[in-house]
Amino acid sequence: MAAVTLKDVAERAGVSIKTVSNVVRDAPRVSAATRERVTRAVRELGYRPNPSARRLRTGRGGLIALAVPELTTPYFADLAHHVRTEATALGLTVLIEETLQDPTEELRLATGVGASLLDGVILSPLHVTATELAPVADAFPLVLLGERSYGTERVVADHVLIDNAAAARDATAHLAGLGRTRIAAIGADRKASATSRQRLEGFQLALHGAGLRFDPRLAPPVEEFDRRDGLLAMRALLGLPADVRPDAVFCFSDTLAVGALRAVHEVGLTVPGDIALAGLDGSQEALYSTPSLTTVVPDMSAIASLAVKCLAVRIRSDRPLPFEVHVAPHWLEERESTAGVRRPLEV
Repeated sequence: MAAVTLKDVAERAGVSIKTVSNVVRDAPRVSAATRERVTRAVRELGYRPNPSARRLRTGRGGLIALAVPELTTPYFADLAHHVRTEATALGLTVLIEETLQDPTEELRLATGVGASLLDGVILSPLHVTATELAPVADAFPLVLLGERSYGTERVVADHVLIDNAAAARDATAHLAGLGRTRIAAIGADRKASATSRQRLEGFQLALHGAGLRFDPRLAPPVEEFDRRDGLLAMRALLGLPADVRPDAVFCFSDTLAVGALRAVHEVGLTVPGDIALAGLDGSQEALYSTPSLTTVVPDMSAIASLAVKCLAVRIRSDRPLPFEVHVAPHWLEERESTAGVRRPLEV
């Protein structure tokens, strides 16, 4: 099958080849309506720019990388899908990489894995430090995802995130609003990652706002944000004395919540009758679990769009640009695990 060309896209969109080229290169002075028409034609025809020709013409090949801790986590798999969609609309090709939470690998990928091939990198780091990142971002187009692990220090790269403390506060306040008074948290990790710290902070702020006391016994530490750790942490909570045992639990991820849900089922208790349960991620797993999980949903499309557009601007700029931090929206979706109302799943 012959490769789709700029001419094919132009004919489908009813514009000139030059206009298609401008849209693919994200050039200015293209109307929103025209850009949308061309972008739709690119998607429908499956147009892919020729990286070799582009590199000869512009010095750039249109290849970027997305580096995430692990693709087995539903959140990162979903993120990869959205990043690819946004990149394709801008005429970029995405290479997906796993860092496997290795700080050496995070730093290696942040530099572009050999910048002769990659134009830029979107990185979701867990362990790399600001000191290590600063010279990298100054020399190579880089956008970071997730919480800033370097706290109040200067911004060392473009950064796209959600307000994790606010997200955790929203979920916990929802549980307190149900009249639950012994609210536990699953996700305070032993590595004290920025994400975990900020979600714990939001959890504690919501307790304080509801007039409830934080009990460290109701925040068992975990190693990872996975189903197994959620199961083990909930088992530990269920083993507490009856006057301490939680009547609600906020899990720092949906995968932790799925494991916790299994532990509650094992001992014959009900959700939300005995224990109300909420997660954070907005994953498909939360929608299809039984009962379906109340969860805080990060706007994944906005995260991906902000990250890809930030990177594209930095790649195409011929001068240094100030680094920026972008906060994407989030919202709470109340489902059966706290509402207690069984509804048919709309598909």
